[in-house]
Amino acid sequence: MTEIVLETVEDVAPREALLDLCLGAERFTKSSERLREGRLPARDLAFVARGLDGRLAGTVRLWNVTAGPGKPALLLGPLAVHPWFQAHGLGAGLMRTALDAARAQGHGAVILVGDAAYYERFGFSAHKTGALWMPGPYARHRLLAVELEAGALDGAHGLISPTGARVTQPSLAELLAVEMRKSA
Repeated sequence: MTEIVLETVEDVAPREALLDLCLGAERFTKSSERLREGRLPARDLAFVARGLDGRLAGTVRLWNVTAGPGKPALLLGPLAVHPWFQAHGLGAGLMRTALDAARAQGHGAVILVGDAAYYERFGFSAHKTGALWMPGPYARHRLLAVELEAGALDGAHGLISPTGARVTQPSLAELLAVEMRKSA
């Protein structure tokens, strides 16, 4: 049995290791990564699944984006499940948890780049993504969306762009000041 909970700061390193295992270094070359880099996931929309021993078994995050001008949306991904836990419905559980939480927060739509055969059971399709594009190369037929609120993507067109909060990075001066205090 697994438990799906909100991600904590302690989950970040194990999450990265899980993504490395499941997706490899190729994950950093994806167009979706251009929308995530330097940004924080959407508030209270990053989830992990834990096995009975408490170790990370799966992960999914949602990110604030705009689906062209004036069309707020969320970007889903990456979704990953440890190989030991695959084929037992954990990925579907993570998807349902993320989509239900996004709907409860009042978000109107979720976009992803993925396999339509897998994601259509959650309502995803390419029906409303034809006039949208991603930064960088991607397979157009894999750009999918689901409306959590009817009409949320009506008229959506243009570049999908990040809108989420930026990761704060300390300046070099701040880092040096901390090191100076440590050595004093």
